[in-house]
Amino acid sequence: MIIRFIIGSVLVFVAGLSYANAGAIPKKKVLTTDVLVIGGSASGVAAGIQSARMGARTIIVEETIWLGGMLSAAGVSATDGNHLLPSGIWGEFRNRIYQHYGGPQRVATGWVSNTHFEPHVADSLFKSMASAEKNLQVLHGMRCYAVTKRRDAVAGAVFVQLSSGDTITIRAKQVVDATELGDVLAAAGIPFSLGMEASSVTGENVQVPASNNIIQDLTYVAILKDYGKDADCTIARPAGYDPLEFDGCCLDFYNDKSRIAPGVDCAKMMTYAKLPGQKYLINWPGFGNDIYLNLIELSPSEREQELQKAKQQTLRFIYFIQHQLGYKQLGLAADEFPTADRLALIPYHRESRRVEGLVRFKIQHISDPYNDAHPLYRTGIAVGDYPIDHHHRKNPDAPQHLGFYPIPSFSVPLGALIPAATTGLIVAEKSISVSNVVNGTTRLQPCVLLIGQAAGALAALTVQRKDLQAASVPIRSVQRALLNSGAYLMPYADVNPADPHFMAIQRVGAAGLLRGKGQPNAWANRTWFYPDSTLFTEQFLEAIPVEMLPARERKELGAAANASLTIGQSLHWISLLRQQAARATNSSMPIWGSQKLEELARSNWKQWRLDDFNLQRAIKRRELAMLLDALFDPFSTYAINHQGVIQL
Repeated sequence: MIIRFIIGSVLVFVAGLSYANAGAIPKKKVLTTDVLVIGGSASGVAAGIQSARMGARTIIVEETIWLGGMLSAAGVSATDGNHLLPSGIWGEFRNRIYQHYGGPQRVATGWVSNTHFEPHVADSLFKSMASAEKNLQVLHGMRCYAVTKRRDAVAGAVFVQLSSGDTITIRAKQVVDATELGDVLAAAGIPFSLGMEASSVTGENVQVPASNNIIQDLTYVAILKDYGKDADCTIARPAGYDPLEFDGCCLDFYNDKSRIAPGVDCAKMMTYAKLPGQKYLINWPGFGNDIYLNLIELSPSEREQELQKAKQQTLRFIYFIQHQLGYKQLGLAADEFPTADRLALIPYHRESRRVEGLVRFKIQHISDPYNDAHPLYRTGIAVGDYPIDHHHRKNPDAPQHLGFYPIPSFSVPLGALIPAATTGLIVAEKSISVSNVVNGTTRLQPCVLLIGQAAGALAALTVQRKDLQAASVPIRSVQRALLNSGAYLMPYADVNPADPHFMAIQRVGAAGLLRGKGQPNAWANRTWFYPDSTLFTEQFLEAIPVEMLPARERKELGAAANASLTIGQSLHWISLLRQQAARATNSSMPIWGSQKLEELARSNWKQWRLDDFNLQRAIKRRELAMLLDALFDPFSTYAINHQGVIQL
């Protein structure tokens, strides 16, 4: 049970803590920092690194001795999604994985992902990345005990050292909740959602008939290792073992035809997430080692008790694999997790509390981003391309139709990280403000790393403000910082950071002047920019927000609507865009005519790494993006609010 109460300015989260030195008086210590990241999860380590790189003194506090959360401590070391979106810290981490193992082909060892690695390697790489930052300090073995507030703003936290019972108070200008289950936002009394919303509540057309408290199944991951054909690594028969529990996990063991038919045989099931080093990730959905446990609102000691059920589920599945399926040579890896039972350090939580944020990111913002009344894509700070993937097979009361729901790739809005009702706290990991359905895609590892990176950038920029209000930080400032760190704002699969026009295309796309084409595509959805395609004049003008070009300025379109837009015509429209911006924004932007813009374009064309300057030629989309960015700069010219609406 969770009990929240206030003593002075400290909001206490009573969570069944047990001190190692019973009866001892805990020692007290106080630290101060700019940014405090609570949780060394995937998003936590990314937030800490990004914040420190931007000059903010940063502390990450983590309960375990590892960094990286689900990518390492939870053992989910086969990444899901974003293979064609090597954005920011996710791309940096993946490059380090490539370097460690010897290239992309060395980590394409299973079929569920393009990138597989050993969990302990992920921990090592994250620690190496963190230790390189002079502004970053990492504290391990500490659990958040209380959240402190100052005039209703979150101002830090109190931690207990699990090995000694000593307490440490850390005061911070900005706190990031990067816990696995959103424990900090709950301790701070910030409103949150938990469970599924009815479709009538969210407006999502996904046939969820009624709101409920159901969350996704979780998994306690194991890593098996091949110890050679003559080895017998079979574990002791677990209590309550019945092979029929796993009926339907693969075609080689499928008797009860009332169960959903498995799509793979035993051999393919085992290579699902084969890792380097002759190891096998055991994180099998359906009738494998998923389990339904809703333990979010329990205390740590109660959670640990419930999680024994998840561990036993995994041990029974391992015994099934060894004994029933004949893989006796596969045993729990002795060189992975530093735990007595050789299972992961923490469970793989697919779902947590979800903060009530400045905006709520819903499926309609993904499926039709350009036509929603709130164009949240303009506020994008992280990208994802995985489908809506919900694990509910172990809970018959849960809807069973949300596995791999088709969507295009998407941009996560900044407002989803900012609580609507409280200041001083930024939310990351899986606790951002999304609908339950959308959590099925934003929860995946690469996307969560990028959410954390954005949280770190926002925290660092907030620290620079006198009012310390994250909601007041200009959205474009956060996006600019992320772009400068190699991150994507728009999920264009065909324009990567090595492209000389990547930055211009990202900025113009986020400003809403050139649209991508979304395409659902199984496990790796796409949005295409088509940089070397041409476009019709009407296509270009339809995408321009009305605030940038009112209807009266479009009256001359006429017969040119379905003609290819030329370089010369583009310069004409940019001239009109500049004139409107000068009027609408009260800026000092010079009102240049087409001739002046032509002179600037001609003299800079090759410097912009473009070829064949010809006013009569149909313009390519990359060329148009470059012209718009260099000669108009809509990204900086027009401010937007967290709903993506242009502010005049």
